[in-house]
Amino acid sequence: MSKQFDVVVIGGGPGGYVAAIRCAQLGLKTACIEKWVNKEDKPVLGGTCLNVGCIPSKALLDSSHKFEEAQEKFELHGISTGKVSIDIEKMLARKEQIVKNLTMGVATLFKANGVTSFEGTGKLLANKQVEFTDHSGNVEVFDAENVIIATGSVPVEIPPAPLTEDVIVDSTGALEFTKVPKRLGVIGAGVIGLELGSVWGRLGAEVTVLEAQDNFLHLVDQTVAKEAKKLFGKQGMDIRVGARVTGTDVKRKKVTVTYQDSEGEKSEEFDKLIVAVGRRPYTEGLLSGDCGVNLDERGFIHVDETCKTDAPGVWAIGDVVRGPMLAHKASEEGVMVAERIHGHKAQLNYECIPSVIYTHPEIAWVGKTEDELKSAGEKYNVGMFPFAANGRAMAAADTDGFVKIIADAETDRILGASVIGPNAGDLCQQIVVAMEFGSSAEDVGMMVFAHPTISEAVHEAALAVNNQAIHKANRRPKSK
Repeated sequence: MSKQFDVVVIGGGPGGYVAAIRCAQLGLKTACIEKWVNKEDKPVLGGTCLNVGCIPSKALLDSSHKFEEAQEKFELHGISTGKVSIDIEKMLARKEQIVKNLTMGVATLFKANGVTSFEGTGKLLANKQVEFTDHSGNVEVFDAENVIIATGSVPVEIPPAPLTEDVIVDSTGALEFTKVPKRLGVIGAGVIGLELGSVWGRLGAEVTVLEAQDNFLHLVDQTVAKEAKKLFGKQGMDIRVGARVTGTDVKRKKVTVTYQDSEGEKSEEFDKLIVAVGRRPYTEGLLSGDCGVNLDERGFIHVDETCKTDAPGVWAIGDVVRGPMLAHKASEEGVMVAERIHGHKAQLNYECIPSVIYTHPEIAWVGKTEDELKSAGEKYNVGMFPFAANGRAMAAADTDGFVKIIADAETDRILGASVIGPNAGDLCQQIVVAMEFGSSAEDVGMMVFAHPTISEAVHEAALAVNNQAIHKANRRPKSK
């Protein structure tokens, strides 16, 4: 007799484990299937994000940033340390401990909430049945009232740069370098490429980033993108746009990369090469032919605005469905689906999902960019405020970048915001809250912000939308 559950979740990443916990909190008998096995060959929860994605990369970003600060910024504060060095082995060990703490934390939360965890793979069959195969190959079938698919995504591989052990690597391999490469190549100037390039660049690598697109960070407000490219260049990161990689050749533990740009074919030799050209939804072995779930033309599971698939009682969330591939988007979709299974009318506001690049300076944005509004012929006003005029940023010697807020020219409702600078992700979140409540730029401008704080840049940018900024000269541009 098969096991019976109210909900079976396939995937234990930030979408799946959050969905499972919320389902259990709502009184639903819930199971979660996760196939991830760590380097010690032990099953763990957390998926890509906790094990080889968001969390370990941020651990290395913070370590490398502190190292760079000690080398280059301490003297500015009157602090003398002598020659600064870094122990890569200890840095990696710290990263692993953080990952271990968090993955064990998810397992503890499963126990506390009564989620039944299964270690292995899941396959959706017809009639909401799930075929579970454990790591020893044993198979059993679960019956479920509802199934939530949360299988995530995997790095895209490209034919011109096949992965080669310890020389050409994906984002996972780039977290495991045991020494700093002298010359590091990165294919792809997106979030992952910039973050990983930053880590090893701060530690001493000479970093060259090859981006096939002609525009740098084409999804980001181009005012921010231009500022970011300038600042990354000052940091020593060589970003080449319009550079399409055509081939690689690995010899004697080095790789020669050939690429085509506007000037013709060129080549560069690197000690390591990171392929970071994006991610694709993971659906291998996931769906039986008669399960009723369909994929779209790009390989994503087709869902409606509430994450329902074409099969009754089957839902899909996170990287495996449309929308930005972000852990927080997956988690909130998981909560929405759990609530809907329980009969509530939960919804997710896809217009208010923030994105962050954790370089230094950080880059964050939410809502519409100026480029999108201009293309759509919308009328809008823009307010900007530089961190160079913010007292707290000056005190911290961290004055690069600015806050940019865009509001509707007629209603003054905030349509979007972009931040490049210190704590950009946290500052952008303030605008997310404002947008979620339908705030105007005037609303934010009328709020009291503590002084001195970095947040005051948000306040001044909101005031600047209507030409009322106090700590910078106001211009009076006409509505676009």
